[in-house]
Amino acid sequence: MQSKTFKVPNISCGHCVMTIKNEVGELAGVSAVQADQASKMVTVEWGDPATWEQIRSLLVEINYPPVEAN
Repeated sequence: MQSKTFKVPNISCGHCVMTIKNEVGELAGVSAVQADQASKMVTVEWGDPATWEQIRSLLVEINYPPVEAN
């Protein structure tokens, strides 16, 4: 199981949070998606067959590109 926390600057409302949770949560292998409107932070947990590349490209596709923390 892998986990990543990152910022999504495009989060502006509760609808944004729900969209991210619903879309990313549908990917095979994703076990948890947490998003916070106030901090604009998202945490995703996943295992096979999901990969970070798949999750990242889906977020870009739905217009919520992640900004990875250093």
